Amino acid sequence: GSKIFKSTVQLSWLAPTGHLFDAPNSKIIHYPQYPETRFSGFLKGSDVELSEWMDPAKQGRNPNRFLIFGVTDNRRVLAYLAVDGSIASHELQGFEATAKRIGLFFEIPLQEVQDTRLALLMKLKEIAELGWVDSVRLSANGLTPCNSPNCGGYTLEALLGISPNGFAEPDYLGWEVKQFGVKNFSKLNSSIITLMTPEPDGGVYCTDGVDTFVRAYGYADLKGREDRLNFGGVHRHGTKVARTGLTLYLKGYDTSTQKIVDADGGIVLLDDFGVIAAQWGFTKLIDHWKRKHNQAVYVPSIAEIGASRRYRYGASVKLCSGTDFLHVLKAVLESSIYYDPGIKIENASTNPVSKRRSQFRIKSKDINSLYNLVEMVDLTNV
Repeated sequence: GSKIFKSTVQLSWLAPTGHLFDAPNSKIIHYPQYPETRFSGFLKGSDVELSEWMDPAKQGRNPNRFLIFGVTDNRRVLAYLAVDGSIASHELQGFEATAKRIGLFFEIPLQEVQDTRLALLMKLKEIAELGWVDSVRLSANGLTPCNSPNCGGYTLEALLGISPNGFAEPDYLGWEVKQFGVKNFSKLNSSIITLMTPEPDGGVYCTDGVDTFVRAYGYADLKGREDRLNFGGVHRHGTKVARTGLTLYLKGYDTSTQKIVDADGGIVLLDDFGVIAAQWGFTKLIDHWKRKHNQAVYVPSIAEIGASRRYRYGASVKLCSGTDFLHVLKAVLESSIYYDPGIKIENASTNPVSKRRSQFRIKSKDINSLYNLVEMVDLTNV
């Protein structure tokens, strides 16, 4: 319970003259045992002279004092303090009534900016109006045919101009785009969605390697394919999977208060002896989730499988925004989110080749629980 999360911040103070003063000790500190998050060290070691304007004894909760942050393309944070009586303070008074709020912050556009929500919806409307499209994947060489079961997502990404990549960033104009297959566009709540695919960062999987992990906890291929070992099956919180002998738990998470109490914990797979077979640490998962899922759109698709694959994309999409990683952990605890891997070793006894696929999945009907704001949008009305 004494562990905390820390994240350094590359921050510089902006003076009215335009001069920048580095703040080398700036950091965000999260105390999971309270819970509380603090912005700390933003004046320590800096030549900026703002102490008197930050003194709560002198300033109190002054409603006409504003702290403004901006982020540069190279992820440096610029901070500006608009003090009571300044021109900037005067111009900002009352802006909260119309400004867009994101968590603790209000967004202040300084120039004409693109409405990314509308741009996203217009593009998805255009795709829905295409009807049936060939299954493709976008690569460095252009569009290529795609014939695997997960091509619905690749095809939608290709239509949006997105190349498949492993970067933990939103897909399109700051929105994470998630496709999910359905049988009928009027029934959208029974589909399975692959929510995220992070690799473990702890346990036997990492210390001894995926080969040792699969040989210890995997099993012979169920379809009888020779010399192949698999590791799969639906792993839900607190339920042992007979085929793998592993049980999924939340380590360092207080189930009664539904809070993180140990920063070194995470989602773990445990064997009967308490050995951690695999772990996804809270730090890694929090970073992945906040980067990818603060704004997300869920798009239904129907597949037609014949000599080749084709897809159609629905005109009813789900826009989701504002999230908290604790929503994810609660869903894991309640088994709404589960681990459903597809890991294998081929040529296991000769020249072993492994394929890794760690998947956390959720039913489409349970998506709403992960976000603060969920909106069903009919693209025909956009």
